[in-house]
Amino acid sequence: MEPKKLRWPAVVAAAAAAMLFTAPASASPASPGSATLAEAAECASGTTVSTDKGVVCGTETDGVKSWLGIRYAAPPVGELRWAPPEPAHAWTSTFPATERGNNCPQADGLGSGSTNEDCLNLNVRAPANAGSKRLPVMVQIHGGGFRFGTPADGSHLVRSGNVISVEVHYRLGIFGFMSHKDLGRNSGNYAFQDQQAALRWVQKNISQFGGDPRNVTIFGASAGGSSVCANAVSPTARGLFQKGIAQSGEYNSLLGTNTSWQPQDCKSELPSADEAHRINERFAAAVGCGDAADTAACLRQVPVKTLLDKSGNGMGPDQGTIAPVVDGKTLTMSMAKAFATGRVNDVTLMHGVDRDETQLASANTPADYERMVRQQYGRYAPQVFARYPLDRFPDPSAFIAYRTLVADSNSVCPSLLNHKRMSRSIKVYAYQSDNSDAPPASFLDQTKPNGAFHVLLNQFLSPRPGAQLTPNQKAFGAQITAQWTGFAHTGSPTVKGTPLWPRFTRHNPDVMALAPAGDSELTREIARQHHCDFWDRLTPYNH
Repeated sequence: MEPKKLRWPAVVAAAAAAMLFTAPASASPASPGSATLAEAAECASGTTVSTDKGVVCGTETDGVKSWLGIRYAAPPVGELRWAPPEPAHAWTSTFPATERGNNCPQADGLGSGSTNEDCLNLNVRAPANAGSKRLPVMVQIHGGGFRFGTPADGSHLVRSGNVISVEVHYRLGIFGFMSHKDLGRNSGNYAFQDQQAALRWVQKNISQFGGDPRNVTIFGASAGGSSVCANAVSPTARGLFQKGIAQSGEYNSLLGTNTSWQPQDCKSELPSADEAHRINERFAAAVGCGDAADTAACLRQVPVKTLLDKSGNGMGPDQGTIAPVVDGKTLTMSMAKAFATGRVNDVTLMHGVDRDETQLASANTPADYERMVRQQYGRYAPQVFARYPLDRFPDPSAFIAYRTLVADSNSVCPSLLNHKRMSRSIKVYAYQSDNSDAPPASFLDQTKPNGAFHVLLNQFLSPRPGAQLTPNQKAFGAQITAQWTGFAHTGSPTVKGTPLWPRFTRHNPDVMALAPAGDSELTREIARQHHCDFWDRLTPYNH
């Protein structure tokens, strides 16, 4: 797929999710107590742990103990497809948690394709020399537009930050968000229900692995960042975690034009339950269940591959809901509305975006620039041109100008607006990543000045083995690793080896501008530099 085509946003965001992917898609995991247990890799001594459902054992590598593919809920198959997660079944034999569990159903293309619904599993990693002190827990929620992805290996955070890492698989796409009246009035958002089931598993079991269930931080980028926002406002997540880090959680096209993602981010207005039910009536008809006597039973018999193919990217009129909806129970309103009205759980958040992140195709010529601005912003285009004239940008001016205004409208200004909203009700530490010289990502055209791109922090929080960094970037990676894990320890990102980072408040609206080489600094200039007075007027719930 060529990056200049309008379908590129799906490739960008999907590839961004690939930055969280560190291992190939695995075969089906051995089910606890099954005959295939003998085929699993051997466990390391000192890794046997008792959970509420049975005993597990794991591996140890480079000072990190790992337990992989532990079921936190029953397989969501048969009658449990499009149902709230049920408790996992207990097992009697020791389960060797030495192989990654299944990825949840998703299209291929990232190395994480799957058609196996038996996917509600998680990984736990802990320092090998943790001792008796209970450590903070960091629960990773992977990104991928709620359509793709698999969690990254959290060993770097464990080793560098002395934390417990939990990495969660959850239902995606049509499996995670189908909402139909025959599935129940509050159907949908199974992805968030899975995440919350994993958090309940943490509450019950993490102390056995050396973690503190009273000190849990959830974090994630892109759809993972949106998930942090969702759980921060979900009534059913109340009390399941104390802190959250929402990275790059504002990314939808501001006006919903020329995008390959359904509304889903921390700023968007989400479909109501009634709207979602109507959308999924058309989807049910598209998969052959429109006239069924029992629509729910019919839908639960449709093959996984058919559901994936028919739902696609969710942008067609009969492709169903494959992203969050206001179901009335898990989410009672859009995240942005909840932040604006103070309907937020008692948590502390770190929250921010990357300065130049985009999820739209690139403008490569002045003609592209004019056409795409008019397509994206419609009647507001003249005001956009007035604020972003091409002659104010260096060559390639069309590329940089469009990259800049798209990031401002879709991410930078909505993030700043959400800082303000959140800070009225909870403690917030605000950031903007200004690292415009980070190692290039595979999903970008590396001949272009991409700036501080979408989810760039992932490659520092979960670095790939053998990654080569300049001295400036090594300092950046050390800093944000210390800030992220320090926040998990204490609830503040101001820790040894990092600059002072005060909380964002109405009277002190400080945003940490994260930069390499130890050059991060506080700023209050983002709104003026990025024309946020203009973009805020177009953002949902800002009235």
